[in-house]
Amino acid sequence: MTTAQHTPKLTARGAATRTRIVAATAELVRKHGAAGTSLDDVLAASRTSKSQLYHYFANKEDLLRAAAWQQTDRTMEAQRPELDQLDSLAGLRRWRDKFVTGRDEAQNVGGCPLGSLASELADGDPQTRTVLQKCFTAWVSPLHRGLTTMRDQGRLRPDADPDALAEAIMAALQGGLLLSNTYRSSRPLARALDMAIDHVASFATVREAAAAKAYGPGSD
Repeated sequence: MTTAQHTPKLTARGAATRTRIVAATAELVRKHGAAGTSLDDVLAASRTSKSQLYHYFANKEDLLRAAAWQQTDRTMEAQRPELDQLDSLAGLRRWRDKFVTGRDEAQNVGGCPLGSLASELADGDPQTRTVLQKCFTAWVSPLHRGLTTMRDQGRLRPDADPDALAEAIMAALQGGLLLSNTYRSSRPLARALDMAIDHVASFATVREAAAAKAYGPGSD
């Protein structure tokens, strides 16, 4: 699922206005958090009127849900093409390396935009929590798809559980991002992802384990 799949059919002009509002909201939330972002802030940043905003969104919660989908799309796009090539241990490690390098380039400032939004909103409106769950499911889906392919192609043993492995990698990623932001170092993120991928590797068949040696483990 993507933002486009959750956007009502609009005219080109209407779609552009809605996109501008959502983009402004996402940027404000990234900088100030959901609680620190008011609708007046959004109106000023998006250069839209109150009547325009309420034409596209019922309330602030509705707007934040749209922002969550945009954050998901933006986060996933930044991880491509590696995110779509996770059907081997080497592919998982390339994705890990790109993610860690990206954090270093950002000087490990700021956490996960989607994770930060979830930490603020998951205990509130049930509808928003459902949207956040769907956002994380969309982000996890390439991991699940790649791990399933690995198992089906005999790269992982039949007892490997793609659901559990993908969820563990995402949990390691989220925890690693939080600590990396706190310590201003990618080391916790690198270590967390390495341990999660090593767990995947414990299910590798002899053929996949031999192929993975050509790439080697991630390095922090």
